[in-house]
Amino acid sequence: METATLEPTGPVPTRPRSRRRTAAAWCAGVLLAGVGVVVGCRAAGTDAVTPVPQLLAFLPWLFVPAVLALLLVLLARLRTGLVAAVLVLAALAWFTEPHGGVGEPSGPALTTFRVLTSNVEFGRGTASLVPAVRREHPDVVFVEECEYHCSATLERAFGGTGGPYPYRRAVDGAGSDGSVILSRFPLTAAPGVPGTMGMPGAVADVHGRPVRLQLAHPMPPLPGQLSVWRRELGELRAYAAAGHDAPTILAGDFNATQDHAAFRRILDTGLRDGARLSGDARTPSWPTWTARPFGAQIDHVLVSRDFSARSAHFLSIADTDHRALVVDVTLHGRTQTR
Repeated sequence: METATLEPTGPVPTRPRSRRRTAAAWCAGVLLAGVGVVVGCRAAGTDAVTPVPQLLAFLPWLFVPAVLALLLVLLARLRTGLVAAVLVLAALAWFTEPHGGVGEPSGPALTTFRVLTSNVEFGRGTASLVPAVRREHPDVVFVEECEYHCSATLERAFGGTGGPYPYRRAVDGAGSDGSVILSRFPLTAAPGVPGTMGMPGAVADVHGRPVRLQLAHPMPPLPGQLSVWRRELGELRAYAAAGHDAPTILAGDFNATQDHAAFRRILDTGLRDGARLSGDARTPSWPTWTARPFGAQIDHVLVSRDFSARSAHFLSIADTDHRALVVDVTLHGRTQTR
């Protein structure tokens, strides 16, 4: 005698997802969404709105939440989430590659000299900068946030006809408004780039060759002031583009990294980052309390294609939130065409 087997007529019940897997899925989604927005803006070439510009400054460190999201996706066993996490990590890896070419000038080397830039944070780092300058022997020095006392200290230490830096251009100001260019080479006055904080300019006579010098110190990308930040970086781009292939050095605290579209537009004029040329494109310079290993490189020495950069290194300056940057550059002659 056969017995009948009853088959289920409704859907087979599934085991409900555990609370832990659900929580992991939600956390992974939030992390991937946040990192994805920043990476998407980087890919689209836009700095967007707060908090994107602030997070773009620390783009390499977004690997931390992205990797955490990947681990949470694996815990939650989400195939779609796994694909999204891998794509975000791949995009981060792609965009953390340095921006800008590294080709060498074709003309003969004429002379090599040293450039130093330092933000002394309202003048507080001046006492530490003075011995650093004496130790490093730069030929051109750019000092940001050099207020009245800082400017006077540098003049006493280095200025005058018998000093190592008899030539200078300055914008006097209190707090962060003042800035100074010191030079061993003779300087001719030139209009500086307009900005909220002082950005003096000059033309240096480097062994008979005129070299445009411009100090950079645009406003930072503070919430509510992004338009000022963009405008002043745009002014620096306009200065770079107006060089008409003249040898140019644009150096200082840009308050921007290579991951900011507004900064990359300056590089698109043909200027190149000296730290990038010497292999130090991702070395952090700010803030000093996290600069090793965390931080962002917002201090730059940009040079036109007349220059190559032999080496670059960063200095710890006491009582300021920036590390100083020293770059050895070589000025090349133009190749004659027939």
